[in-house]
Amino acid sequence: MTTLRTPGPTLGVVGGGQLGRMLAEAAAPLGVEVVVLDPTPDCPAALVARDQIVAEFDDEAGIRELAARADVLTFEIELADQDVLERVSEESGTPVHPDPATLETIHDKLVQKRALEDAGVPVPPFRAVEDADDIREAIDDYGAPVMLKARTGGYDGRGNVPVESKADAAEALESVAGPAMVESFVDFEREISVIAVKGDGETAAFPIGENVHKDEILRETIVPAGSSEAVEQRALEVAEDVLEVMDGRGVYGIELFETSEALRASEDSSGGDVLLNEIAPRPHNSGHWTIEGAQSSQFEQHARAVLGWPLAATDLRSPTVSVNLLGDVEESRDAELRNLDRILETPAANLHWYGKRQVRPLRKMGHVTIAGREGETTDELLETARELERSVTFTAE
Repeated sequence: MTTLRTPGPTLGVVGGGQLGRMLAEAAAPLGVEVVVLDPTPDCPAALVARDQIVAEFDDEAGIRELAARADVLTFEIELADQDVLERVSEESGTPVHPDPATLETIHDKLVQKRALEDAGVPVPPFRAVEDADDIREAIDDYGAPVMLKARTGGYDGRGNVPVESKADAAEALESVAGPAMVESFVDFEREISVIAVKGDGETAAFPIGENVHKDEILRETIVPAGSSEAVEQRALEVAEDVLEVMDGRGVYGIELFETSEALRASEDSSGGDVLLNEIAPRPHNSGHWTIEGAQSSQFEQHARAVLGWPLAATDLRSPTVSVNLLGDVEESRDAELRNLDRILETPAANLHWYGKRQVRPLRKMGHVTIAGREGETTDELLETARELERSVTFTAE
């Protein structure tokens, strides 16, 4: 039986960026306190968390202090060190969710893909890359273009390089600057994602979102997605299979490709397949819409899951669109978002400001969510959201 008293349980979060900030915002109404560890003083989460420990993500002394102050450890960034987390957890008795073993699988994209393939999860054809000749052989086998990926360290599209021809192989590999893998380029109809939750003996999933990327960075999420019912069902099945592979409780952002074959198969009611792109063992940008658009948010679900509490409902409240506010500057500068009036005056528009002190080119600085009112379509919501995104700027007038 779940019991709550004051002060309530404390989550120790490795990482204090926007995800940690929104996690602390969602935890507070539950009576859950949050302490974050982040190397940046006054990090975005510091304003809403109970406290911040200023330390690097792999600082063992800092993580030991975090564990001593928390009932459960979790993380909002994959830069958390799985070996340190595992060692501190074993010695302190403070559990970590998701399990550090999941971080070990996720950290290396090649290891991740092999584990998923072994479990029967559908993934694009892939292989390890040692030199440029391996990329050229992949082009022979898969056709051009292929997608070269850094095995470690890449996020928000960084470390992903399309290779259009064999002549580009050496330059592309040099740009990755580290261990790499290559995948077949997927002919997809749309990119979709499932925000799935692994709780204590139960699982849940939010409605599927359709994602729009540009320059490998997520720009928009539309819910419900434009996928057929058969494709949505298949995506949820794949997400459930992914959760079987992952160790530990929490939210998992599962990015998928809806293939052309899946679309054709769904049209004749025979189902169809989707292919897994990547997994984030934490709340995900494509799930931000859940704050206004669903019965519970991905952040509330993450807090519940890692604590071992019952999960909340994930039903859609209304059609919802979320757009990211990215840095539109050419070089780093103090963050100052201008011309906010249109957003603030628009009914059902919800502004989320992440509190980052510096804006950089294409850095995620916030997002705007619009939850539809009766009779509004996702196309109408998306048009409004795009107008609002275009109305603001970080550049000087």
